[in-house]
Amino acid sequence: MLDQKIIRENPDIVKAALIKRLEFDEEDKNKLKEAFSKRSNFAIDETVFLELAQQNLFDSDTDIFESLRRPEVMEALIANLSEVRVEKLETFFELDLKRRNGLKEAEDLRNKKNITSKEIGRLKSSGKNPDPAVFKEMKEISVRIKEIEGELKEITVELEQLLLSIPNIPHSTTPIGGSEEFNQVVSKWGTPRDFDFQPLDHREVGERLNILDFDRAAKITGSRFALYRGAGALMERALINFMLDVHTREHGYTEVFPPFLANRDSMTGTGQLPKLEDDMFKTSMNYFLIPTGEVPITNMYRDEILPPGSLPLYFVGYTPCFRLEAGAYGQDTRGLIRQHQFNKVEMVKFVEPETSYDELERLLKNAETILQKLDIPYQVVSLCSGDISFAAAKCYDIELWVPSQDRYREVSSCSCFGDFQARRANIKFRREKGVKSEYLHTLNGSGLSVGRTVVAILENNQQEDGTVIVPEALRSYMHGLEIIA
Repeated sequence: MLDQKIIRENPDIVKAALIKRLEFDEEDKNKLKEAFSKRSNFAIDETVFLELAQQNLFDSDTDIFESLRRPEVMEALIANLSEVRVEKLETFFELDLKRRNGLKEAEDLRNKKNITSKEIGRLKSSGKNPDPAVFKEMKEISVRIKEIEGELKEITVELEQLLLSIPNIPHSTTPIGGSEEFNQVVSKWGTPRDFDFQPLDHREVGERLNILDFDRAAKITGSRFALYRGAGALMERALINFMLDVHTREHGYTEVFPPFLANRDSMTGTGQLPKLEDDMFKTSMNYFLIPTGEVPITNMYRDEILPPGSLPLYFVGYTPCFRLEAGAYGQDTRGLIRQHQFNKVEMVKFVEPETSYDELERLLKNAETILQKLDIPYQVVSLCSGDISFAAAKCYDIELWVPSQDRYREVSSCSCFGDFQARRANIKFRREKGVKSEYLHTLNGSGLSVGRTVVAILENNQQEDGTVIVPEALRSYMHGLEIIA
């Protein structure tokens, strides 16, 4: 949640941040693609491109795609596409003004009531009778104060709900853009394998080895669930233990094993609610099946003030994760890429504000270490303003190589949230005893998503005879197994 004072005192900054966060829909993307294909015509859609052309933001000698990558051009484009989110700010200022005016009026009336009460007491003590009109006025003041208090309660509820719907402000180093096309690759590790045979996708590899069974999983539950068996189940469990051991023994994290259900306050604290409620599994008891270990681990300290010397705190935990993923379709729903239930190891940090972005870089390296030890090629991507999550200020995605798709796929998101989650969850710390408490900063990252790591191992390590070589780092966790046959 953003600080109301920041919104009130820096409206232009917040407005710009919300505009930068605008996500391109498919219609927007089609317009962009059309613009790319007709590079000389910048005013294809009057409402989107004409103003940009008039501002001379494009260089006729430069590729339009390169022009659009310039922050000032992208920001102008996004601003032209929509002002919907800025309307929330206008509503905020209206409600905030009503609230502050109401508080002032109520305070003035209370002061007047107190002064009048003292005057009545003085008159009575001197044997005089106050004017009856004074008592009538006192009664009217009391009624009005109650009215204002009722109005303030309604305004406060409406204001809090509005604040919960306003996303975080992107960090200054977050690339500007409206979709994943504007994410920036910042590094790569490893070289994708050059197969001398046609590689199979992980589902075919797993089913031929009888270690993955999607048909029986569908019979048990429904589509987009998986049944691991034999060496497949062993690999899933081995990866969880391997990841936890690396993070606890080498990176200094403390292991936790949290509940897999969370209440509404916890889901709101980390930013999943109210925005993503339709994407969550919910029980009849109004608990939510957690979509990520970030939820229970971050909420360990909800509504607490951590004493001096507590920070930094590093935690890592394994949890299953549950997501409706209602918009997923096609290739992503085949196999383990996008499931309703999957396993993940999550890293969470609670840190002092001035250290948070350095901590993000270390968190990223911690996650990368897992893939390096497993010898899986990957790239690191800095997500643009329209692609980062609702709560994040800056986010890196780690994407591992999937041969069957001839592309990199996300296996970890490492994010810094600033004090956004801490404000929603009311998590504070004190630097010294007796000083005023402050909101701390939170970070989290997958360390890693287990199912997608299985995908990479099965596909990158498959052999022409259908067997799969077990990564050396994983063999001791798989009872010495070297080859799955």
